[in-house]
Amino acid sequence: MDAFLSFFENMPTWQRLIWLTLILGGFWILEGYYALVRFKYNKWIHARTNFILLAFVLLVNLLFGFLTAGIFIWLDESGFGLLHLFSLPIWLELLLSILVLDLIAQYFVHYLLHKVKWMWRLHLIHHTDTHVDATTGTRHHPLDFILRESFALIAVLIMGMPVAYYLFYRLLSIFFTYFTHANISIPNSLDKALSYVIVTPNMHKFHHHYQLPWTDSNYGNMFSIWDHMFGTYVYENTANIRYGIDIVKDDKADNIGYQLGIPFNRKIKTKN
Repeated sequence: MDAFLSFFENMPTWQRLIWLTLILGGFWILEGYYALVRFKYNKWIHARTNFILLAFVLLVNLLFGFLTAGIFIWLDESGFGLLHLFSLPIWLELLLSILVLDLIAQYFVHYLLHKVKWMWRLHLIHHTDTHVDATTGTRHHPLDFILRESFALIAVLIMGMPVAYYLFYRLLSIFFTYFTHANISIPNSLDKALSYVIVTPNMHKFHHHYQLPWTDSNYGNMFSIWDHMFGTYVYENTANIRYGIDIVKDDKADNIGYQLGIPFNRKIKTKN
């Protein structure tokens, strides 16, 4: 187990970028053969907008990398955090760390992004995509992503986890981000069965419906247990889903300048 975690702790940045590229590219290719929705769109033009936003996300990751490194050095020296209070097997520490990260840095912050007015304005750009596919997983306003990264660091501090646990979680998160957004068709019975434990493509698609109440549901990223526990789980007929958001015009979905300006556009009347 130590060797397994050491691999992730010492994984160079270029290998993480290859992982991201392989996962995103793999699901993007699968969409061409096993699509849930047969979109009539230019896949490359649509992807261009989301890839530009991905570049901002990678920049935020780079900047947060320095802060994150400092936090892990301090945790190692201070012994701060819940994991230092108990002697647990490494596999259990890893599992608990992933669960706490998924709860705080994914479910909880995602819930706030929908319920707090100024946060919702930052998050809108993720919901303006009218053709949800694997690249939609990269579609975050830079300020939205900064919030997410901040909550991830809060989870790291609470647990006092080593850097290897955090990096393993980040790689898992990349997989689930593109898996759940991918426009792929999975047998409904299998998808629904899996959705009682993990977030699945069909389950997450309801979150991208253009109207309430589905928009405010299925907040999870990896584990669906949080949605079940807190009453935000929804599963219906995917044929009834319409992508986008009802307070932003669909024809602006791929206009990068308009999208980046959404949080500051007072012509857009939010629900809160």
